[in-house]
Order: sequence, then C-alpha cells, then structure tokens
Amino acid sequence: MSALRFVLNGEGREERAPPSTTVLDWLRLSARLTGTKEGCAEGDCGACTIVIRRPGENQFSAVNSCLLLLPQLDGCEVMTVEGLSGPDGPLHPVQQALVDTDGTQCGFCTPGFAMAMFAFRDGGEPAEAALIHEALAGNLCRCTGYRAIVDACRKLPAAPAQPAAAGGAGSVSADGPSLGAHACGGQAFHAPATLAELMELRAAHPDAVLLAGGTDLGLRVSKQQEAFARVISTQAVSELATVRAGADALHIGGGATYTQALPLIDAKFPAFGALIRRIGSRQIRNLGTLAGNLATASPIGDTLPCLMALDAEVLLRARGGARVLKVEDFITGYRKTALAPDEIIAEIRLPYLPAGRDFAAYKVSKRFDQDISTVVAAFVLRREGEMVGELKAAFGGMAARPARAAALERALAGKPWTPAAHAGIDALLAEDFSPLSDHRGGATYRLRAAAGLVRRFQLETTLTGAPLRVEAL
Repeated sequence: MSALRFVLNGEGREERAPPSTTVLDWLRLSARLTGTKEGCAEGDCGACTIVIRRPGENQFSAVNSCLLLLPQLDGCEVMTVEGLSGPDGPLHPVQQALVDTDGTQCGFCTPGFAMAMFAFRDGGEPAEAALIHEALAGNLCRCTGYRAIVDACRKLPAAPAQPAAAGGAGSVSADGPSLGAHACGGQAFHAPATLAELMELRAAHPDAVLLAGGTDLGLRVSKQQEAFARVISTQAVSELATVRAGADALHIGGGATYTQALPLIDAKFPAFGALIRRIGSRQIRNLGTLAGNLATASPIGDTLPCLMALDAEVLLRARGGARVLKVEDFITGYRKTALAPDEIIAEIRLPYLPAGRDFAAYKVSKRFDQDISTVVAAFVLRREGEMVGELKAAFGGMAARPARAAALERALAGKPWTPAAHAGIDALLAEDFSPLSDHRGGATYRLRAAAGLVRRFQLETTLTGAPLRVEAL
C-alpha cells in the first residue's frame, strides 16, 4: 500500500493517514497549518477553503477542505493561506489587496476569502461585479465585510501564467501521484486510473463506498464522524471525466464535475445552468458531480427534477456489460436507486430540446445561494397554438423522491395555456403529492409554492419581454 504524494505549499509530501481523514483535520492537526478554519464542516461557510491543482491542469481551483478526504489530494498541488507568502517575504497580491481595502475584520473567515480570491485571480477572469460575487459566494463573513472584500478583488493584478501541473507534483516528486491503494488504520482507499480497473474493483468490492467528488458523502465524515472501511474513487478515471456535445444529446461523464459540465449546460440548457449555480459555490462545483447528485437520490436533490423533465437517461456500467435507464426509472424510492452493487454511473445523457419547447427550472429556499431546497421544480412545455400540447412537470421536495406530477400533466394537456385555465392547480398537485412538513416548510406551504411555480412558468412563457425577478432587484 503506497503513500500519498502531493505538493503542499511548494514542498513535496509523502503521507500515510486513515483514508477517512478530512483534509481540514489533517492540515490543522497533523501539518499544524491552522490558518485554514472550520466554520460549518459542511461546505457552506468557506472558512476551510484551500486551492488545488490537479495533474495536467494549469490553474488552481478553490475547494472545501472540510469535505475532501486526504487521498483525494494524491498527485495534486495544494496551497493553503500559509503558502501565499513566505515568513520573511512580501505579502501576496491577494493579501496586499485585503490590507489596502481594510477587507478583514475579526479575521476568522479571511483565510478562506484569501484562497477564494487567489483562485479567482489564477483563473484570469475579468474583475466584473457578477463574476466577483460568484467567486466569493461560497464564503461567509460574520462581520458583514463584503463590500471591502469585493473592492479587494477589483484591485487584484493579473496573475502570471502558470505551467501545467506535471504529474501533480512537478519536479518535487518525479514519480507523480501514487494512484493505487492506500490503507491505514483499518481503512482502504482505491484510486483506479482506468475504467477497466474501476470495474474490476467494483465487482470485487460491491460494498465499498463509491466516491466521486464527495460533497455529499464527505458530510458523513465531517459531520457524523463516520469512518469508511473501503472507498473506491472515480477521480483518476479520465474516461468518466468527459463532457461532450453529441449530435442529439449532451453526454456528461459519471466523474465530470459541475464546473466541467457547466459551459455546455449553459449553452444548451441555460435555466439548468442557473439552477446549478445555486446548488453550491464554486468550491462545491469544483468537486461535486451530477452523477453523485443522482446516485444520492435525495428527494430535494436539485438536479433531479431537471433531469426528469428533460427525459435524461443514465448509462450504468458493470464488468459484465451496460444498460440504460430513464432517470425517472433509475430513482426507485427515498435515497434508493436501481443501481446494482457492481454497477457505476458511467454517463448521463441529456437530449436536446426540440425547437419550440419552453424549459424552466425554479428553486424555493430560505437563502438564494447555496441552500437546501424546500421545493424545486422543472418544466418542459410544448404548445399547439395557445393550447398545451404536452407539459412535463417534475418536482423535488414534495415526496419521498423527486417525481413527475402526472395528474397535473394530464389535466392541462389540450387546455389553454392561460392563467384562467389554472384555477385547479392546487387540487391537482394535491392528487400528485402528499408532502411532509419539516423545518424547511410545511406541507401546505410546499403545495402552495409548487402551484405558484406552475403559474410563474405560465406567466414567464406568455408575457412579452423578459420577466423581472426579485433576486435581480
């Protein structure tokens, strides 16, 4: 069992630790780099933000170290706030900008903001307000100092060009990532490099935890202190990291992150792209995958109603072959799927919308960005003149699993697409769903909210001009 190899703040490291150790815990307790903070331990506050550069990449990405398992650093270059500037050297431009704008108050959140700013600068994006806010959206300031931090982002000079990461460790570790099996403390972590190796491991260890980005599974470690006996990671399998626009559909590999998929999703399904940006911050999107969100099968999984309304398919692969299911058939119950123990999600296929279709996705949550949904909905409409030819309406947060609203779809088919025809929507949705009440919303609220989203879709697809949205005010 080989050691993990990575570069930390410019220094090559070889480490052995229990695979269920979070990067945050290792940094603070073993590496004694305590600038990185724990705020929420669930990827919301950004105090734990670090940056990583994977093999072959030419820029750093911000990630939440509280959700990242230590073996996921294998072969990467890693930087924490301590790596921005040497003890006797000048301040890094990010640090200097924060000083110049008085961008720090109590200082607890500052290291995470600094690393998010470092990734923003390293990406070479223009210092436009919308992009700055998106880059910082995964970081919370308890002292409400956002204006000064945004000003600091505007002051950042351009970053020097970075060479692509060679083997993840450059000249410090010529052997590159270990890419094998890591075991310590009775736990094992497998990092196959090819799809064939992954299939063999999955067949041999059907009870192992299958890990893509870990933005959901990581919570079991960070919040519940769970130790996984065996993990099989898909991170190094390049065949699963592809995103391509086919002739009839968008093909998203089972290991492709939200960040990798977003450019094509934005181009083909803009409303879906806007929803994904609300699912999680850049830190989350740089790790999380659509396949992981699908496999979790949460009733409030944000992407699932979109996948259902768009008639998406999932390609499942095992050592003995492959099969294709509709996403609607893949999810079988509360956090249950049709995935067999020896199968993986190899690909999600999103058919393009035919000409003349209207598509929209909506999310109701207590906080606009990076919050768990109370209700999430997606609609696809085909009109025949002023009549409904076909409506596909899928909802999350309304039942034990995301589902289509069959009674609503049947009742509206062939009816005028006007507000007057929608007087019975509340009753129709009550036929389709019996939602639970919890701290995010009561059953009555969820039914009213879902009905309101149907009416909103109707108005937005019939009004002249672009609709005004509250969040844009």
